[in-house]
Amino acid sequence: MADASGRPRSRSSNHVTLDDVARLSGVSPITVSRALRGARNVSPDLQARVQTAVDQLGYVPNVAARALASARSSHVAVLIPSLTNQLFVELIEAVQDALVPHGFQSLIGVTHYDPAQEEALLRSHLSQRPAGMLLTGFDRSAEASRMLERSDTPCVYLMETSDAPGVHSVGFSQQDAGRAIVQHLLQRGRRRIAYAAGQLDPRVMLRLEGYREALRAADCHDPALELLVPGPTSIALGGRQFEELLARHPDVDAIFYCNDDLAQGGLLAALRTGVPVPQRVAIAGFNDLGGSDQMLPPLTTVRTPRQEIGKRAATMLLALMRAEAVAERTVDLGFELMVRQSS
Repeated sequence: MADASGRPRSRSSNHVTLDDVARLSGVSPITVSRALRGARNVSPDLQARVQTAVDQLGYVPNVAARALASARSSHVAVLIPSLTNQLFVELIEAVQDALVPHGFQSLIGVTHYDPAQEEALLRSHLSQRPAGMLLTGFDRSAEASRMLERSDTPCVYLMETSDAPGVHSVGFSQQDAGRAIVQHLLQRGRRRIAYAAGQLDPRVMLRLEGYREALRAADCHDPALELLVPGPTSIALGGRQFEELLARHPDVDAIFYCNDDLAQGGLLAALRTGVPVPQRVAIAGFNDLGGSDQMLPPLTTVRTPRQEIGKRAATMLLALMRAEAVAERTVDLGFELMVRQSS
C-alpha cells in the first residue's frame, strides 16, 4: 500500500490508531473510545462523526490493548447448553442484536449439558476478563459456582428466574409452563397423560414437576407413564417414545413431550402407524419450534419467549456493565399456550 505521495508505506505506518480516528473526526481520543463503547454521554452527532472516521480509515479497535488498559475486554461470554436446539440459536441472535450496537461481541461457549465442560469454559472465559457473562440456568458444579462468586464480572442468568439476593435473571417458570399444558389436556378430558422426555436437563425436570403437580391435583398421576431418556432429543426419539408408550400402556390418551422435536416425531409416528390424533391420543410439545404449526395436525405446544429473553437479558447486562441501576433484578416474561389441533 502507498501513501498520498505514492511511496510505499511501512508496516508500522500502515497501522491506523485511535489517535488517527480522533484527528479525522475532530474529537479527543477519549471521546472516540467512549463512542466506540456506545457510552450514553456521547451525543448522536459525535457518534456519527466517529463512525464516519472509523469507516473512512478502516480502523479496527485493538481489543487486547483495550482489555489491558481497562482490565476488561469488549466481549460478553454467553454459555448455552446446545447449538443444535433452535431455541438457543434464536436466543443468541437476540443477544447479539442487543450487544453489537453498543460495541460488544458475544463469545459463545457450548456446555453440551455437561457441568465439567461448563466449569472449564467458565475458567477459560473468566481468565480473559470478559465485560460480562450470560449463563443458562442455575444448575452447575460447586467449583463453577465458587468461580462465579469470586469473580466481579457482571452476570445475568437466562431461561429461569430466581429471587436470590444479588442474582439477576430473565426467563419464566418452567414448572408453571409444564403444569399449564397438562391442565389444558385435563380440561380436554384426558386422564392417562404420559410425559416423554429426553436430555433431562434441569429445565426438563422442572417441566416434569409441573406435570406431576397438575396430575396429582386431578388424582390421576401414574409414575409408570413417565418415559425419561437421558440422551439428546430428536424427531426419531420422539417417534420411538410414541410407539413404546402405546405398546406398554394401550390406555394412554395423551402425551406431553418435553420439547417440540420429540412431539413432531410423535406426530409422524402416529401418522405412520395409523393412530388418529387427537381422537385416540392427544399430543402436546414445548417451545413452539419452527414447523410445529405446520405438522399434521398442527402441534399444541408452549411458546417460550427466547428472543425476548435474549434481548432483555443483554439489555440488563449492558446496564450492569455500566454500573447503572437495574430496576428489576428478576424479569419473568411468562409463556403462551399455543392450542392447536393435536390436542
